[in-house]
Amino acid sequence: MSLNRLCLVLNASYEPIHVASARRALTLVFKGAAVVEEVSPYTIRTARVNVPVPSVIRLMKYRRMPRQNRAVSRKGIMLRDRNTCQYCTAVLPAHSLTLDHVIPRSRSGPSTWENLVACCCRCNNRKGDRTPPEAGMPLARKPMPIGIHAKHRLLAGDVETWEKYLFC
Repeated sequence: MSLNRLCLVLNASYEPIHVASARRALTLVFKGAAVVEEVSPYTIRTARVNVPVPSVIRLMKYRRMPRQNRAVSRKGIMLRDRNTCQYCTAVLPAHSLTLDHVIPRSRSGPSTWENLVACCCRCNNRKGDRTPPEAGMPLARKPMPIGIHAKHRLLAGDVETWEKYLFC
C-alpha cells in the first residue's frame, strides 16, 4: 500500500533526521509543518484528487536533534556488514551468519560496534577463542559504529531519490 512506503524526513537545514511512513509525511505536509522535496511514482487516489506520495520531505522549522548513540543489535551488525562473513567474505543470508567478538568475551571483549562482526559458522568455529591475528584470520573491514546516514541508506526506501540527501 502506498501509505506504508518510507519517506525520508529532512530538517530545515536539509540534514536527514528520520525515516517515516508516507502517511505521517502527508500529515506533516497537510498541517503545514513540512514541504515535499521529492515525490515517488505512487499516488493516492481519492474521489476528487490524486495526491502524489512523497519520497522526501523537509520540515519548515529547524528541530534541534540530540546526538544519538545507536544501540548494538544483531540486525544492525548484519546491515553494516551487508550479510558478509568478515573473515572469508562469503555473502550468506542473515540466518546463516553468527556474531563474532573480535576480542573474545573470555578476554573481556565488550559487545560493542567496534568488537562485533558478522561471521559464518565455519569461520567462527575455526577462530574459536582467539583474536584474528592469533588465528591468522584478518578482518575484511574494520568494524565501526553505524551512523545515521548509513542507517538511512540501508533502509528499504527510494535509494536513487534519497542519494543526494545522504552524506555517506
